[in-house]
Amino acid sequence: MKIGILTSGGDCPGINATIRGVCKTAINHYGIEVYGIHNGFRGLLDDDITPLTENSLTGLLNMGGTILGTSREKPFKRRMSPASEDKPAMMLNTIRNRELDCIVCIGGNGTQKTAAKLMESGVNVVSIPKTIDNDVWGTDISFGFDSAVSIATEAIDRLHSTASSHQRVMVIEVMGHKAGWIALHSGMAGGGDIILLPEIPYDIHRIGDTIINRLKKGKPYSIVVVAEGIQTMEGKKAAQYIAEEIAYETGFETRETVLGYIQRGGSPTAFDRNLATRMGGHATELIAQGLFGRMIALKGDRIDSVPLGEVAGKLKLVTPDHDLILQGRRMGVCFG
Repeated sequence: MKIGILTSGGDCPGINATIRGVCKTAINHYGIEVYGIHNGFRGLLDDDITPLTENSLTGLLNMGGTILGTSREKPFKRRMSPASEDKPAMMLNTIRNRELDCIVCIGGNGTQKTAAKLMESGVNVVSIPKTIDNDVWGTDISFGFDSAVSIATEAIDRLHSTASSHQRVMVIEVMGHKAGWIALHSGMAGGGDIILLPEIPYDIHRIGDTIINRLKKGKPYSIVVVAEGIQTMEGKKAAQYIAEEIAYETGFETRETVLGYIQRGGSPTAFDRNLATRMGGHATELIAQGLFGRMIALKGDRIDSVPLGEVAGKLKLVTPDHDLILQGRRMGVCFG
C-alpha cells in the first residue's frame, strides 16, 4: 500500500508527533509506504510530494509546527476560474498518478470539511482532528488544545503578580473565535475572576460590579480572561474593548494583554504528544483494515473513530451547563 499524509489549516503543537505516529506505525508494523504531501491540499494541486522514511521522522515528537508545511487552500470552494483550474480534478489526477491508496488529512474544521468532499469524490480518506480551539465535533479533545491551555495558564499565572503589585485589573485575551474552550480551561486553571466566552452573553455593568465588590472585600486587583471571539462594539478587539469598558465602569487602572500566536507555537505537552501518537497510530490501523471515510476521535480514555460525513460543518461549543462553569459560579467566578 501507498498512503499520502498532509497537514492543513493553522499550525499547532503536536502535528509532527501525529505525522510520526502515522508513519512509524505504517512503516514498521504494516510495511506501508508513506508519502508526505507538502503545504496542505496545495501539495496535491502542485504534485509536491516526497517519500517519508524512518530517517524523516527523527526528532519529531517534541517539535512544534509541521515538517510538511501547511496552507489554507480550499480546493472545493467555487470560484470564477477557467476550466484549466478545476482543482478537484487536479487533485484526483495527482492521487491517481502517484497511486496513493489513501490520504491522511490532519486538520481542523475546514480540513474535515474538505476531507469529506474528497471522500465524496471517490478518494479513500482517514482524517485526524487538529485544533487548539478544541471545537472539532465528534472528539472529546483534539491534540494542540492541552498545549495551548498550558501556555495560556502560565501567562495568567504571571499576570497575577503584576496585577497584585500594582492593584490593577488585568485583561488577557486568548484564542477562540466561536468556541471558548481555551478561555474556560485556562481561566479556571489560572484563577481568573471573570471569564468571558463567545457562547455566553455578558453584561458589562455586572462585570464592573464584580470588580468593585472584590475591592470591597479587600481584593484590589482582578484577572479577566476573554476569548477573542466575544461580541464587542464597533469591531474593537476583545481585550481592548473590555479593558476600556471596565476602566469606564469602575475608574480602576486597567491593562490588556493579547496572547496571540504564542498559544500555537512551540513544543507540545506530554499529554498532546501521547494523544497525537495514539491518534496517528489508530489512523494507520484503520487504513490497514480498509476502513476509510472516518475521523479519529478520543472518547473518554479510548481512541475511536466517527464517520467523517457526520463531522463536516459542525462545531463543538461550550454549553452553559458545563461542569467547569457550574463549579466556577459556585466559587464566585463571573461568566458575564
